[in-house]
Amino acid sequence: MRPQDIEKRSFAIITAELGERTFPDGVSEVVKRVIHTTADFDYADSLAFSPDAVGQAREALASGATVVTDTNMALAGVNKAALQALGGRAVCYMADGAVAREAGARGVTRAAVSMEHAALLDGPLIFAVGNAPTALIRLHELIAEGAVSPALVIGVPVGFVNVVEAKELFIGGQTPYIIARGRKGGSNVAAAIVNALLYQLIEREGF
Repeated sequence: MRPQDIEKRSFAIITAELGERTFPDGVSEVVKRVIHTTADFDYADSLAFSPDAVGQAREALASGATVVTDTNMALAGVNKAALQALGGRAVCYMADGAVAREAGARGVTRAAVSMEHAALLDGPLIFAVGNAPTALIRLHELIAEGAVSPALVIGVPVGFVNVVEAKELFIGGQTPYIIARGRKGGSNVAAAIVNALLYQLIEREGF
């Protein structure tokens, strides 16, 4: 089978296995792409979306948003050609020397400091956190301080320590979010969500 046919068949299987489950406009594409990436149907229930999160994200991406990731793995997984076609870009400060030095001097994680550096960027920002709960916690603090107002927070860190608590900080809040409740997640999930949003714009809106 051709690569595009394999993906098409995979999504057909996912749709069939979801049965009569339905999702709001735009949400379905995100849920199915995450399941496609992970082969884990639990995401059909654990992914939480703030009202109109997908619409707000699409608007930000169409305006040339910067996608900030907390790992270079997530950065690598984002379809940068699609993002650049919309005038956007993707960045990750985890390997930045200045971030590492500052984190060491302050005794905090590089993930937290990387969020502080990203908060200084201009234009609409989408944060895609797939690994570090400390990044999500610091981002929540920065929002509360008025230092940044993200167009969307994708909160899908994976693990056991502070992961669930970090995610729950955003549930029901004013900042648009897509959160994977519970312990599951990962950099691949974060990138999959970004790509699902990008593909919607390209396929639906003609970008």
